[in-house]
Amino acid sequence: MTDRTGIFAGDDPFEIARRWLAEAEASEINDPNAIALSTVDETGLPNARMVLLKEIEDDAFVFYTNYESAKGRELDQAGKAAFVMHWKSLRRQIRVRGTVSHENGPKADAYYKSRSLKSRLGAWASKQSRPLNSRAALMAEVAKVTAQHGPNPARPSFWGGYRIDPVEIEFWADGAFRLHDRFVWRRESAGKNWAVTRLNP
Repeated sequence: MTDRTGIFAGDDPFEIARRWLAEAEASEINDPNAIALSTVDETGLPNARMVLLKEIEDDAFVFYTNYESAKGRELDQAGKAAFVMHWKSLRRQIRVRGTVSHENGPKADAYYKSRSLKSRLGAWASKQSRPLNSRAALMAEVAKVTAQHGPNPARPSFWGGYRIDPVEIEFWADGAFRLHDRFVWRRESAGKNWAVTRLNP
């Protein structure tokens, strides 16, 4: 596959995504791994929020959150999600759609342990997406879980990862006069072969 810029070189979309993210890490001021994650609730009403992508595996994208949060409930209910990564400094973006599954084994444990102690305790303390009476109430809960779990808290059962197994990955690069370059990788399901198509801008 060829294009005018060469930035889409290669047949593995995950390798291209890793390369683009690595380039963004050198140019984006904050959170080059931020993604706008889209879900739908039980009525089909869309929802979106920013989360941090933590790993691009050989066949999936992984991030972590509270399973009992609004996003967690919507992900579990629908079993599908989409996200976009956009880098203003590079004038590029990646769009992904696919199915979701939990990452709640050793990999989730290892990532949880890599976080700062305050972040680990915060995961215990925050009843994410649910009503909160005050900031003081939240800090009191942090103090409570700190006393309960000490300096080496285990990962909560309600907190872990989500793996998005894409059926579609689109790469977009800015072009002069809005004549952008767009290529989309599509497959019937995870593990199947990809078909690659150039799209009109």
